[in-house]
Amino acid sequence: MTTRSAPITGELLRLKEEIHQYALDYGLDFYPVVFEIVDYDTINILAAQGGFPSRYPHWRFGMDYDQLSKSYAYGLQKIYEMVINTDPCYAYLLKANHLVDQKIVMAHVYGHADFFKNNAWFKSTDRSMMDVMANHGTKIRRYMERYGQDKVEEFIDRVLSLETLLDINVLFETAEVKHSRNNKEAEFKNQFFHDDDEDGRSNQLKSFMRSKLFNPETEEPLPEREEASVVRPKRSYISPRDIMMYLIEHAPLKEWQADILGILREEAYYFLPQRMTKIMNEGWASYWHSTIMTQKALKSSEIIEFADKHAGVMAMSRQQINPYKIGIELFRDIEYRWDRGMFGKEFNDCTDMHTRENWNTGAGLGKEKIFEVRRTHNDVTFIDEFFTREFCERMQLFTYKFNPRTSRHEIDTRDFESIKSKLLLSLTNFGQPVIEVESGNFGNRGELHLVHHHQGVDLDIGFATDTLRNIAGIWSRPVNLTTIQEGKEVTYIHDGKEMKPLK
Repeated sequence: MTTRSAPITGELLRLKEEIHQYALDYGLDFYPVVFEIVDYDTINILAAQGGFPSRYPHWRFGMDYDQLSKSYAYGLQKIYEMVINTDPCYAYLLKANHLVDQKIVMAHVYGHADFFKNNAWFKSTDRSMMDVMANHGTKIRRYMERYGQDKVEEFIDRVLSLETLLDINVLFETAEVKHSRNNKEAEFKNQFFHDDDEDGRSNQLKSFMRSKLFNPETEEPLPEREEASVVRPKRSYISPRDIMMYLIEHAPLKEWQADILGILREEAYYFLPQRMTKIMNEGWASYWHSTIMTQKALKSSEIIEFADKHAGVMAMSRQQINPYKIGIELFRDIEYRWDRGMFGKEFNDCTDMHTRENWNTGAGLGKEKIFEVRRTHNDVTFIDEFFTREFCERMQLFTYKFNPRTSRHEIDTRDFESIKSKLLLSLTNFGQPVIEVESGNFGNRGELHLVHHHQGVDLDIGFATDTLRNIAGIWSRPVNLTTIQEGKEVTYIHDGKEMKPLK
């Protein structure tokens, strides 16, 4: 699929410069933003590919494009904007949008750009990812030409099922750690490698090559017994939750498979901060598009249209929380509380409701506080620290469940603790199970052993079966998984064909 975009000109360019200055005046700090104008088909292509016009070929992108196109055609969904976390930031405007829509989107984009640059969870982001993604696409296309599209795509399918099995702490590898690792890699390369082509290999592939020796004819790792006389440098530490890296280092992969696994791991970690900050990121961008529009950019003739568009974005769904609404209201609540001094021991110890509601020390720290919060938090810590009982009651939030007797969704509870607990549970690891590698030689049989950290919710066995089948295909031996089912510890084994309890 090819994309068609053009730089903004004329009135859009004038508006961009105006809103850019408003954003700077409010103290937002961002990388340069490049706006481009696209039609609805192109923005659907971009959205299906995660915002990047040059991705590796895969059926998943086509499926996502088809769903987005149908949703747009039937009036079920419309993408107003898209912004990419790079330097410069690329933002796409929909050609069919009205002028008020474009102004809202531009102000919204500058909020995102500020968040991308300043939030701690994005600090390790590769800001040249536009070029990196294009290089990834080129390498995978070459592998498809050499080894066959079906074979490579089947391997990609397996790896993509593992893209949630990540460790968020990897995002905080310091420059010193990376510098030390690069020095060790250079030392190892000088000692063991003399192939000029190695410079084109990814860091993950280099790590893989360090841990393996290959048969030059088959490109497959030599068995351990043929490597017994080789003295190896000690492997670097791998987080037990970074299952993709563990497979790169330890699974019996061919070189092209290790490279693809490293490519998809790198892309998964690139998108990870965005998944961790969805509520904050959208809330921050919504706060600033609302502020810039209502206080600076909005003409009196545009007020009703803006209110209609803004209300549509903020509407709460019955099926799930709206990150735009929860995010913007929490930032506003923080600003209000810190402006009035509604924080600290004295306020928290106050039990008189009338006094708490009318508390006002004139602290005036609201703006300073929300900028601090956007720098240091992710969604879990954001909700945990600032989602208060008063906020929950004011927003009239509740949990609901399906009643099979009436075939309707009904209110389950309005209890604050239950609501907050359920919200935090849904955000912790994005509602995905936490899985760790326990051993690569389970039962002394060379089998992989994984452990599920049970957090009150049993594994979905259907999903677990599919995922273990894919891991077994990569590991080339059975995979074991220990978890809790109905209060009892049980270990399942998947041999690549079926999963069953281990006796």
